[in-house]
Amino acid sequence: MIKVERVRRDLETLAQYTATPGEGITRMAFTPEERQARDYLKREMQAIGLEVYTDAAGNMFGRRAGKDPEAPVVMIGSHIDSVKNGGRFDGAAGVVTALEIARALQELGKETVHPIEFAVLTEEEGGRFGAGLYGSRAMTDGISQEEVTGTFDQQGISKAEAMKAFGLAPDRVKDAVRKPGSIKAFLELHVEQGPVLEATGTRIGIVESIVGIRTFFVTITGSADHAGTTPMDMRRDALVGASQVITAINRIARETGENTVATVGTLQVKPGAFNIVPAEVKFSIDLRDGNNEVIEGAATKIKKVVAEVCKSLHLTYGWEQALAVPPVATEAKIIDIVAEAARRKNISFRVMPSGAGHDAMVMAKLAPVGLLFVPSRGGKSHCPEEWTDYEDIALGAELYLDAVLALAQ
Repeated sequence: MIKVERVRRDLETLAQYTATPGEGITRMAFTPEERQARDYLKREMQAIGLEVYTDAAGNMFGRRAGKDPEAPVVMIGSHIDSVKNGGRFDGAAGVVTALEIARALQELGKETVHPIEFAVLTEEEGGRFGAGLYGSRAMTDGISQEEVTGTFDQQGISKAEAMKAFGLAPDRVKDAVRKPGSIKAFLELHVEQGPVLEATGTRIGIVESIVGIRTFFVTITGSADHAGTTPMDMRRDALVGASQVITAINRIARETGENTVATVGTLQVKPGAFNIVPAEVKFSIDLRDGNNEVIEGAATKIKKVVAEVCKSLHLTYGWEQALAVPPVATEAKIIDIVAEAARRKNISFRVMPSGAGHDAMVMAKLAPVGLLFVPSRGGKSHCPEEWTDYEDIALGAELYLDAVLALAQ
């Protein structure tokens, strides 16, 4: 059965594997910290008899055999990477839930027709290389060699170089693509990352839809000139142009609709000296809405503003789309299974949308998906203060144990 003590131990152990001790969790893809977390999870999986393997993209799986080895797998899991100075529950709660369900199945001696795979996905956040949902995209659409060789971290290390150092073969990343029909269902538990469940006193959120996401990188280029001798009307200041665009992005998101959000979360200025006019500014745009047409419309408006601002200030620009994932609906059958289990166990729940992106939204291209939320204290996430009660995670695991058994029979 599900044991909260093991859930607590797993999460506290994983929290030790961070590049920023005392300042939250920093566990980027293909780093020593991720290796430590994987090694711990691998040992725990092997201890209960799972067959552990890593795919060509770097995702790790523990496979539990089914009576029919050719049947499509039921997959459950989440990601192990984090944002910089993030929290200990984001992603890890879903991975630990999958591990605890695997333990419970072993203890119960339950056999299933379908094999079950417990997934540890990587680079969901995009915190190191900028394009998130990497692990799930590798299984669905496949990762291009252009992305592998042409995306870099802040130290100038390419994704290909990082993969090689991690023991992977970047030229074979396409081997991670799963065949259509090979996965029966994908389940993910995640912390809510918002205040709704806690504010309403609800223990579980059953997600019915997941927001669509576009990620863009804009590079505005001007001229590096002396800050003291270059008159204001003769400057080509890339940062001035970027600031006008960023202000416009905020306005466009507000005018588009109440469900549209846009965030500029990174900004790189070159040369980056106090006495030199900025020659280049690169910034990110995270654009989200539940309606794909709305996202496209807002993106078109933003790109138009970039062009107009650069023309007026005699600047040039580059526009790169790094991620495009449409909104998705979760599987009605999975919603019904979890809701029925919650009613049977007298667990309060609500059906709700997700404003955050998750691997489940990408996996929906391959299989029916389910997404379960557990409460986030104060609605906080992506920060050291992130907290979810271990008992709530165990409760979510109990519901998903029922769902896994129902789907795998």
